[in-house]
Order: sequence, then structure tokens, then C-alpha cells
Amino acid sequence: MTDGLKMDMAGLDTFMADEFPQVAGNFAIERVDGRGLCLRLKVDEMHLRPGGTVSGPSIFALADCAVYLAILARIGPVALAVTTSCSIDFMRKPAAGRDLLCETRLLKLGRVLAVGDALIYSEGQPEPVARATLTYSIPPRGK
Repeated sequence: MTDGLKMDMAGLDTFMADEFPQVAGNFAIERVDGRGLCLRLKVDEMHLRPGGTVSGPSIFALADCAVYLAILARIGPVALAVTTSCSIDFMRKPAAGRDLLCETRLLKLGRVLAVGDALIYSEGQPEPVARATLTYSIPPRGK
């Protein structure tokens, strides 16, 4: 692995399929490197709310999953790393009929806590639709 990564795209995909098969098919990893990760939400009807826009819970799931995978790419397959905090700003309506892309950046990767930023875009649009900051608790090694 390069860029200090312990898991590459194939490893992360396998991890998701094994540990989270109920949602793995909703997402596709576009890029993973030492700076972060880009995750796609394959938007379909189940992600929409009345009025045809992507629902807030779907946008949260994208941000949460993207930062989680960015952390695992750096620390390895630690399934019990959990979200402890999330702040999300919904800034504009996602474009109709387009997938969402989440660009992540890890701000802190410590022994017990990790903090990441997520910017979510409608595919092909320059302005973000949402921004989130998430904190995760990393269990002690060997647990």
C-alpha cells in the first residue's frame, strides 16, 4: 500500500460486502489515497423524499460511511469503530436524478479518536449540497 494506507479500494469493498451487506450496494468507492476518500451514493428511488430530492438521512449515511471508510483505509479493518458525533449542514438541494459524491479529509487520526470532514456534491455540480464533520471512537487494539 502507498500513502500510509492499510486497506485499498478492493479491501474496503470486500469489508463493506462482508460487514454491511445491507447497504454496501448503495455505495461505490471512487478514490482512496493518503488524503482521503471519495464515495458515491448510487441514488435511486429509495433515497428520495417527497418532492424528488435526496433525503437528509441518505445524505447523512453517505457522509458517515465515507469518513468511516477513510479511517479504515488508514487503520485497517476495525469494524467496531463507531460514530460518536456528527454535525451536518444541508446547504442546497441536490440536483435531480444525479448520484451524490462525498469527498472526505481526515483532520485527526489518533489512537482512540478520529475526526473527518465530508463535502457532498451532486455529480457534475461545483457547489456542495452538504458539509459534515464526524468524530469516531476507535476501540483499543485487539478488541
